[in-house]
Amino acid sequence: MKSSVIKYGFYGFCTAIICFLFVLWFGQELNYSSQEVLGYLTMIASLSFVYFGIRHYRDQVNDGYVSFWKAVGIGVLISAFVGLGIGIVDYIYTSTINPDFASEYLERSIETMEATFTGDELEFKKAELTRQMEDYGGSGFMAFLMFATVLIIGFIIALISGLILQRKKQIL
Repeated sequence: MKSSVIKYGFYGFCTAIICFLFVLWFGQELNYSSQEVLGYLTMIASLSFVYFGIRHYRDQVNDGYVSFWKAVGIGVLISAFVGLGIGIVDYIYTSTINPDFASEYLERSIETMEATFTGDELEFKKAELTRQMEDYGGSGFMAFLMFATVLIIGFIIALISGLILQRKKQIL
């Protein structure tokens, strides 16, 4: 199990970093909504190694068998590697490459809110978002949030992959 997790976790880690940098480089002119979609596509592409890692473990390491919970465990561990990769790159981006990201994001989000909300509701939403960004806008917290998001999505993918790939030994 350990070798499958490390191998496919490393593949997912590298894919996450490469895709993140690719989106960063080529997606600079896109709006935040498009960048967010590309970010989730990066997560999904990187987390595809969850399925392949579980399948590799089942077929190559464990004689064609894997229980549901073993598969989920393998998938979550691979997801942690992917989350670590995305978290590291996100931290570097928000602390070094673009340290003004939080304020730029807040500014653009408020512009979007102004087109959607009016009056007291607008003021409430602006105050709420401003408070959240002040409380959680640090690079470390944003990197942790990315890690946690990837881990949650990875857990869901691990559950689905576990259901698809589980195969128990037949007792005769």
